[in-house]
Amino acid sequence: MARPKNQAERRIQLIAAATRAVLEHGSTGARLADIAQNAGLTSASVLYYYPDIRELFTAVFERGSAEYCLRRERYVAEAATAAEALGACVRSGVPRPGVTEETSRLLYELAPIVLRNEAAAARNNTFIARQAALYEKVLRDGQESGDFRLAGPAETLARGFVALEDGYGMDVLTGAAPADEVEQALLLHARVMTGTSGIR
Repeated sequence: MARPKNQAERRIQLIAAATRAVLEHGSTGARLADIAQNAGLTSASVLYYYPDIRELFTAVFERGSAEYCLRRERYVAEAATAAEALGACVRSGVPRPGVTEETSRLLYELAPIVLRNEAAAARNNTFIARQAALYEKVLRDGQESGDFRLAGPAETLARGFVALEDGYGMDVLTGAAPADEVEQALLLHARVMTGTSGIR
């Protein structure tokens, strides 16, 4: 098989194709043939670039998690006060119809890969740490400005926010709880953990 002139472009194409396959079938149901069909290639062509399909799924997770975090960080950066920033941080983590829900679903669907692949697990750790760092910065900024009276260390509270989001996010995606209800629960938690009623 001839080597394509732009391998980076082909890998991007395959990551996009695998993303669609995972969203349609889940990481355990997506087949090599599904990915190849989405990419308009043969299965052999897919394997040329990703001999281990788990490596391709790991690349899907890495891109999806990076885009998810970048979108959150941009949203939070637009806030004018610490309270607004924490509210924005909370809202940006609730799966709602559109890009947020799609990316959240993709990352949840890839959980089996994260649990069984060392490289994917490392990407997941980076993903969690990046989200926690965003929360921690917002919490520390609010504490330093005098707007927040934190109920515990900022680092611990930040990681707790991410853990709560993970659980509540699954509730939204499975239909166990509506997004509005989850958002209000997380905002209440934010108000309690910061000692301020100004987080909306």
